[in-house]
Amino acid sequence: MKKISVFNIALLMYQFASAQFPPPAGIPGTTAMYKDSSAFVAWATGCTVIIGLQDISNQSLGFANSGDSSMALGQAGTNGTVSLGDGGEAILTFANPVTDGAGWDFAIFENSFSNTFLELAYVEVSSDGINYFRFPSTSYTQDTLQVGGFGSIDATQIDNLAGKYEALYGTPLT
Repeated sequence: MKKISVFNIALLMYQFASAQFPPPAGIPGTTAMYKDSSAFVAWATGCTVIIGLQDISNQSLGFANSGDSSMALGQAGTNGTVSLGDGGEAILTFANPVTDGAGWDFAIFENSFSNTFLELAYVEVSSDGINYFRFPSTSYTQDTLQVGGFGSIDATQIDNLAGKYEALYGTPLT
C-alpha cells in the first residue's frame, strides 16, 4: 500500500511539474493562434534579418542560408521561410504601431514541422528601434546540451518564447 501511495504522489508531482504552461497546437487549452484567425488585423510590412550560424556548437558549418527577409513579411505561410540560424535576429516593423490592448497584442510564427521539434527564440519590442525590451520568459527544458536536429521539446515547459508552436501557429504575446 505505501509503495502505491508514494507512486501516486510522485506521479501527481511529475504531472504538475511537467505541465506548467499551455500545450501544443491542437491540444485543448493551447494558446496557439492559427494564421487564418480573425484576431489578426495586420502583418509585418518590413523586416531586417541578421543571419546566425547554422549550428553554434559547430561553427565550421558556416551561416544559415535559407530564405531572405522578404519571406518574413505578410501572412504566415504565404512567402516561404527564412532561417535565422543560431543567434540570428529578425527585426519586424508594421505599417501601424502595435499597441498594448486587451488580450494578445501580436504573435510570432516559426516554421517547425511538429509539436515537439521547436526552435525557440526570445522576443523583444522597441518603440524607437534603439532601445529593446525583452519579454519575460520561462523554459523548464534542459539547457545542458543543444537539442539535436530532430530532438524533442515539450511545449508545456515553455512560456513567452517564440517558436513554442508548429508552423502556421503563432505564439501570442501581450
